[in-house]
Amino acid sequence: MKITLKEKKLQNGMISLYLEYYKGSTTDQETGKRKHLRDFEFLKIYLYSKPSNLIEKRENKENLKLAEDILAIKKSNYIQGRYDIRNTSKSKRPFLDYYEEMMEDKKTNKSDKNYGVWMSAHSHLVKFISPNLTFDEIDDDFVQKVRNYYDTKAETKSDLPLSQNSKYSYFNKFKACLRKAFDEGYLSINYAGRAKSFEQGESQREYLTLNELKSLAKTDCKYDVLKRAFIFSCLTGLRWSDINNLTWANVRDEGLDPTNDQRSIYKVNFRQEKTDAIEYLYISEQARELLGERSSPSHRVFTGLKYGVTYNSELVRWCNRAGVFKHITFHSARHTNAVLLLENGADLYTVQKRLGHKEIRTTAIYAKIIDQKMKESAYIIPTISLP
Repeated sequence: MKITLKEKKLQNGMISLYLEYYKGSTTDQETGKRKHLRDFEFLKIYLYSKPSNLIEKRENKENLKLAEDILAIKKSNYIQGRYDIRNTSKSKRPFLDYYEEMMEDKKTNKSDKNYGVWMSAHSHLVKFISPNLTFDEIDDDFVQKVRNYYDTKAETKSDLPLSQNSKYSYFNKFKACLRKAFDEGYLSINYAGRAKSFEQGESQREYLTLNELKSLAKTDCKYDVLKRAFIFSCLTGLRWSDINNLTWANVRDEGLDPTNDQRSIYKVNFRQEKTDAIEYLYISEQARELLGERSSPSHRVFTGLKYGVTYNSELVRWCNRAGVFKHITFHSARHTNAVLLLENGADLYTVQKRLGHKEIRTTAIYAKIIDQKMKESAYIIPTISLP
């Protein structure tokens, strides 16, 4: 692989510096055309294309030197990884210290749920790994011992073995830490890529039936914004995080449907927080009504919506007042949307796209719920007397 420093002239007249990672070329067997394999890393370092004074010239010189230093480091890290050369200063760093830094970074980036999983995984690691263990002591055998610990010895606060999904999540966080350590030169071998993950267990997806959702809609909720947001999620399948981040700039009122002048077209365009993918989701008129009157483009649609004990507790009480005594969380609204779509004739591919699932097998889990309801429907008709 060849790593070089490149320049790109921007529309504002500045020059953006970036690294090009040239990985050779390949030939298309059908067309015979040669395709070059390149990756790029923009450094967010800029130069004045036409420096007009000493300050700009000095800044150009300093920024160019910084970019060249980064290039040298990248080349050094590549050589170390290629020839299995350990970075002696980095390899002496305690592993848990590095893990804790990654964990705190999740908190800084306001990924509360993800931070909680990292913290839970850490609570078990500190029981098994010495605080003095450094990266140069890590090998395949050590990684396997951590896996075995999660599998057979780690316990919950109630002294029970970890669930299959907890094993899956915690060990994956450990592997993510190893992977990043390899990328940053703390390890010369990517042990994470050689370690087998746990199989993910299939969790129960609690949802509301159509009648339960109707009952909930007729029942008062202490927080109107919670009621509107939850029912909106039931009708659209959006996650809490995406609903919470939704601004009026994401909401599109596109006028009458040219194929049906009895209805209007409404859409939400947003970046899905979990996958970072751009989604374009059509919503019903009823879902649009739940959003309320349009406000400034930068304003949140569901102003005052909060995630915490207060709102979570009210969601449970609201369900109970409606006669729904299931373990309903805000995420249950997303499950409800998937089940209602399938029950009313939507195909799996459509549901997959609406929910933003990357893989159809994730969506197919909801089909099992529908199958179960089909089995139950066989006993709906009362028994009749036969001669």
